[in-house]
Amino acid sequence: MRRIIVSGAIALSALGLGAVAIAAESHIPLKHQHWHFTGPFGTYDRASAQRGFQVYKEVCSACHSLSLLAYRNLMELGLTEGQVKGIAAEVQIADIGDDGSAIERPGRLSDRFKKPFPNEAAAAAANGGKAPPDLSLIVKAREGHQDYIYSLLTGYVPFEKLTPAQVKEFDVKKDDNFNLYFPGHKIAMPPPLADGKVQYVDGTKNTLDQMSRDVVEFLAWASEPHLEARNRTGIRVILFLLALAGLMYALKRQVWADKH
Repeated sequence: MRRIIVSGAIALSALGLGAVAIAAESHIPLKHQHWHFTGPFGTYDRASAQRGFQVYKEVCSACHSLSLLAYRNLMELGLTEGQVKGIAAEVQIADIGDDGSAIERPGRLSDRFKKPFPNEAAAAAANGGKAPPDLSLIVKAREGHQDYIYSLLTGYVPFEKLTPAQVKEFDVKKDDNFNLYFPGHKIAMPPPLADGKVQYVDGTKNTLDQMSRDVVEFLAWASEPHLEARNRTGIRVILFLLALAGLMYALKRQVWADKH
């Protein structure tokens, strides 16, 4: 498990967002959560992943791309073809017309998710000099994987709840974003989520914790959309090998039966 060593001491309230008291050489483990998609029998919670897509679409997509995913892939989450066509058609895609001229057209099922910025330079210019990372493989790319992303999203501490010792230790200014789980603790991204930020279409309570879990579920699926198929194949292979081993053992007993 990823652990971040903080010089000084940090004690959290039950939600991790209360007043912080510093204690020497304390260790802050990631917030380990139970995820249904982990393990050899793992499956995605599609209701949660659909809500996570809503969070990405309404919040994260303003800065973060999802360039390895096509709109048609959303049908694997249980959305209908009509729903996905409507989602794709909401964006304008740069293309070449029949006469060779540059045009913009509504998105199609086959299009990749539209990037929020035309290029990395524009993304960096709009975000203080550093382009926000693409989220297609973010869960796989970060040490701690889904627990790290969840911890990061729920690990912001407001400046007014930092102690003077902590402000001095990490040289935190009032306009800085302090996060318990980000290396160095000062992160360029302001807190993206808060209670009530997204109004879920299915009526699920929109707490910070729920939205964080849902968007992590969606990003985990985006990082490995074929996980369930691989798990099923792996189980079938193991069962086949067990059956084959039993057959070979029985054959060996039969061949050597008259030798003992």
